[in-house]
Amino acid sequence: MKTMFKLCVILFSLCFVSSAFAKGPIVGKWKTIDDETNEAKSIVEIFEKEGQYYGKIIELFLKADADQNPTCDKCDSDDPRKDQPTLGMEIIQGLQANGDSYSGGTILDPKKGKEYKCKITRDGDTLKMKGSILFFSRTQTWYLVE
Repeated sequence: MKTMFKLCVILFSLCFVSSAFAKGPIVGKWKTIDDETNEAKSIVEIFEKEGQYYGKIIELFLKADADQNPTCDKCDSDDPRKDQPTLGMEIIQGLQANGDSYSGGTILDPKKGKEYKCKITRDGDTLKMKGSILFFSRTQTWYLVE
């Protein structure tokens, strides 16, 4: 009887672990930290859609004297996110799993209106988010919220 119980526990554990990885190791809610000020900026929810990964801003950490409803006023005029509210904006688009990392997509900095090629690697409860344009790159560390 104990053997049967142990077998059930092992099978349940394997199913749980495999279903967690099926969602993708970067899926979840992440606290973003500004690479220039080292302050928390937002919560981004990363999700999988049709085999690619996307992320949208679901919460902003704004100072009392800041615009409480910022928009992407510096985005390119041909970008559909131009002048749209930052809260709810999809800033990560089209990432694909590539071994231990995710790449092939883009990330938008709505404050600067710049879009970067994006590469994400996960290390436990942190993501290393690297955005690059030509030879210039920025790296941020994001922290798992949930």
